[in-house]
Amino acid sequence: MNILSAEQLSKQYTDRLLFDHITFGIESGERIGLIGVNGTGKSTLLKCLVDEVSLDEGKITYRSNIVVKYLPQNPKLEEEETVLENLLKAKMPKLEILKNYEEILLKMTEDPENSQIQKQYQNIMEKMDHMDVWSIESELKGILNTLGIKNIHAKVKTLSGGQKRRVSMAEALIVDADLLILDEPTNHIDDDSITWLEAFLKKRKGALLMVTHDRYFLDRVTHKIFELEKGKLRSFQGNYSYYLEAKAQQIIDDESAKRKLEALYKNELDWIKRGCRARSTKQKYRVNRFSSIKDALNEDQASEMSIDLAGTRLGKKVIELENLSMSYEDILLKDFEYVLLRNDRIGIVGPNGVGKSTFLKLISGDIEPTSGIVHRGQTVKIGYYKQENLIFNEDIRVIDYIKDSGEYIETQSGERLSASQMLETFMFDKDSQYNLISKLSGGERRRLYLLKILMEAPNILLLDEPTNDLDISTLSILEDYIEVFNGAVIAVSHDRYFLDKISDKLFVFKGMGKVEIHPGNYTTYTENQNRFYEEEKVVEVKETVTVKKEKAKLTYGERLELETIDETIEKEEQRLMEIDGEMEGAGSDYALLQKLIKEKELQEEKLQNLYDRWTYLNELSEN
Repeated sequence: MNILSAEQLSKQYTDRLLFDHITFGIESGERIGLIGVNGTGKSTLLKCLVDEVSLDEGKITYRSNIVVKYLPQNPKLEEEETVLENLLKAKMPKLEILKNYEEILLKMTEDPENSQIQKQYQNIMEKMDHMDVWSIESELKGILNTLGIKNIHAKVKTLSGGQKRRVSMAEALIVDADLLILDEPTNHIDDDSITWLEAFLKKRKGALLMVTHDRYFLDRVTHKIFELEKGKLRSFQGNYSYYLEAKAQQIIDDESAKRKLEALYKNELDWIKRGCRARSTKQKYRVNRFSSIKDALNEDQASEMSIDLAGTRLGKKVIELENLSMSYEDILLKDFEYVLLRNDRIGIVGPNGVGKSTFLKLISGDIEPTSGIVHRGQTVKIGYYKQENLIFNEDIRVIDYIKDSGEYIETQSGERLSASQMLETFMFDKDSQYNLISKLSGGERRRLYLLKILMEAPNILLLDEPTNDLDISTLSILEDYIEVFNGAVIAVSHDRYFLDKISDKLFVFKGMGKVEIHPGNYTTYTENQNRFYEEEKVVEVKETVTVKKEKAKLTYGERLELETIDETIEKEEQRLMEIDGEMEGAGSDYALLQKLIKEKELQEEKLQNLYDRWTYLNELSEN
């Protein structure tokens, strides 16, 4: 059933046409990923759908009585209110009751003897029971806990930027929406939270439309892709893998058409060179056709983005970390030592707040360690892509910002490229190069910032969450650049696809200053972790079997144990049945469900050990 119809939508921003008479629909239960280069209008399109930005042309029609929930990239919360107070503002009957319950509960605490308040409390409790509001309260707290928000009574102004976004995400997810619209939902959440969010979105029943650069996430959650490119919207039925296959075939088809266009271009060029005079209608037509073919070829070439920049020579000594420690309120790093190799490709992972970004600041020299030394070689030239606090003078033009790093840059092949040529390579055409930076989207500013860093020809590249704001096309080219980059790369990222592509070693930040070093990329690390846990279980079983063989007869203590073990087993079996019942009643409370699944696994393991013990004791008794 169609829940949204968008007909002939058009939107222009200043002198840029974002989308031009696009038409599409969204069916109930569809999960759609919206992709495209930064600056093409993805976020603007989402805002138009929820009427936060007006359309120039077109019509959006929703099916009657449907609920739409939108999570923007930069959501706004009431700073002076608590986490819970912000969450309870969502327009949803159960949340309204929960809000009233919290208010009455506060009154009860302040004046427990007031009979009127007691009556209100009794009434709200009956409503809570009747509408099963307890389940949504549990679900809400479970989502917050999973996203790392432990204190629901903390004022929003005390939270970090990342925590505020996760509170907004919880508020969006708790609403039983017919259409959930998410703009970059994986930004500022760690790997475990992304894995949980994947499972949550795959299980929810409503339709989903989201913008994300996380390719694994996109592949696993969606089953349709919308691509916004050059003002047009194309639909691909399937996940991101299917989209790539379809896109590859499209490129093959386009290449065939391009070769034909080039042949026609050559013929027209030969005709022009023969000295035509544009007097007749036919001659004028051929001159105009030549210009059109030339423009089409130039546009096609300009749309291809690649990076082929030379770096600065790197000497024998790179960077050495000696007994490095760093503390603020918590210990972030303790006695860490490492010698950076010339061609290291290191990915850094770990929960939010454990010191990953701080580690890059220590290497770059932005901050000094609490103790220990960072030795940097004399030839080291660091290019540092920072996550926050970019300093842009918004009143200067794009080309002037790049020229600050140099009028020309040399490629690895020895060719000299001007600042203007490099901007064209990074998808800033000649017109947009003379725009003020204030006219750029957030993603375009990030792309410009990356170009400026690379134009300075670093030999050490530090990347702090580049996947937060760069589009998929830019990330793909950055990955290719890193592959041939003649220097060391250290990248903090929660994007598992990006880490798989660029890293051959992981620094895993565990918290409290502990850092583990693992060879291989992210997938290798997770596979090894799973294998380690499986091997641990096998070792435990082997040890149990060994103990059995060593026993020859029942001791006095074992005889007493044999007399009570049946009762113990019955009690533990009863607990296992209770856990199954709790899991059935958990509904969509995924945090509780995860906890119960873990408890069930431990309970089953405990029972298996009891069964083994029962068998062992009975065998000895028979002997």
